Amino acid sequence: MVHRDRLRGGEHLDGGQLRTRAGCFRRSGLALRAGGTQGPHHGGRGGQQRGLRGHRRPGAISGVRRVREVLRLHRGRRAPRLPAVGRAHLLPDHTLAEVERGTVPEPDVVVVPAVADPAGANEARLRQWIVERHRRGARVLGVCAGSELLAASGLLDGRDATSFWSRIGPLKRRYPQVHWERGRRYVEDGRVTTTAGVTSGTVGALRVVEELAGKDEAARIGRGLSYPGWILDGPTAIPANHLAVGDLPYALNAAFPWLRPTVGIGLVDGVGEIDAAAAFEGYGGVSFTARTVVLGARGTVKTRHGLVLVTHTAERGSHGVDRFVVPGVAEPSAVDAPLRTWAHRNKLAVELPGGGRHTEEFGFDPVLRDLAEHSDRRTALVTAKFSEYPSSHLVLAGAAWPWRSTLLAGVAVVVSVAAGFVPTVIRRAVRRRRAA
Repeated sequence: MVHRDRLRGGEHLDGGQLRTRAGCFRRSGLALRAGGTQGPHHGGRGGQQRGLRGHRRPGAISGVRRVREVLRLHRGRRAPRLPAVGRAHLLPDHTLAEVERGTVPEPDVVVVPAVADPAGANEARLRQWIVERHRRGARVLGVCAGSELLAASGLLDGRDATSFWSRIGPLKRRYPQVHWERGRRYVEDGRVTTTAGVTSGTVGALRVVEELAGKDEAARIGRGLSYPGWILDGPTAIPANHLAVGDLPYALNAAFPWLRPTVGIGLVDGVGEIDAAAAFEGYGGVSFTARTVVLGARGTVKTRHGLVLVTHTAERGSHGVDRFVVPGVAEPSAVDAPLRTWAHRNKLAVELPGGGRHTEEFGFDPVLRDLAEHSDRRTALVTAKFSEYPSSHLVLAGAAWPWRSTLLAGVAVVVSVAAGFVPTVIRRAVRRRRAA
């Protein structure tokens, strides 16, 4: 939730927080509170669209002044671990009931990620809670498949909206009362904003920052993020993705996981949220190229802006890890000593994808380059597509195609065909014996 208590002089929110707070972590509601008096909300359908143009703008990551606190919300009385992509778990700070009781102030912005069963009975209370927050004046930002939860709540009825590109067709059939749009990084309709695939949440969040804190603040954060092609007041149009033959690695890697490596993702306190999210999604959540195990020096890791992630403790067990990467770290000395010791004990190199990160580069780029090098280029490009991340600027090296999963698929076909012939061969053999 975002509150406006003190528009000036509040905490700094690093640009890296925008994507993770607005990402598709499942079964959690996220909220930001910024400071000051309640400003006017922009009403009406089809509000002015802003977003992308064909180049990136430089700048150091700083923060969003005027954002005071970030709260992770859950429905229950006691906050359980909430699974995120890539086998990480998120610990929420507050419950929905606390907002309803007034223990936590009413939000100015509610960020809605994907949930496992958006139209199911288990999410009925969450849907009602979001509608009530909007009724009380909050802006709502639905990221990626989070738009389906908003559609199921009725909040999108009669509005323009977008979602992850592969979900647009099913959403049109299930929720025809919503005006679904393809090829948009985000769609703003009054106080409701919905975004395309997961990394588009970064751009949608920048738009919300612009509304809460002004153009200068959004421009400063956007420069620091270096999201490819983003520019303040730019158009929101993006390529309208569809399934294509080149997306076959997505299906192959998902359907044939055998013999894939296990990648250990080491996290240090203070890791950037985008860096962590890129590793979770790049190595396991979207590419399916590896089984992932999240490791920390202790049982939990606190990210740069206070997200608490539950990790495996780097102790004696190897967890079957074949490769060990630590995202968001440029120098080996910045890796916690227990992680370095664990890697040494298990004869693993400490690999730093972030060590090759270029100036003015978004956090997904080094992970995608590393994925191409250790898996293949096609899988890296498909991972970018299924994260709705621009890829034309990427320079990738590595194999051209995912041969492991392709060979496994070939073996499966041969075995299936052979198995189909076995009954015929047996029947013929039986006939011959009887005839003899």
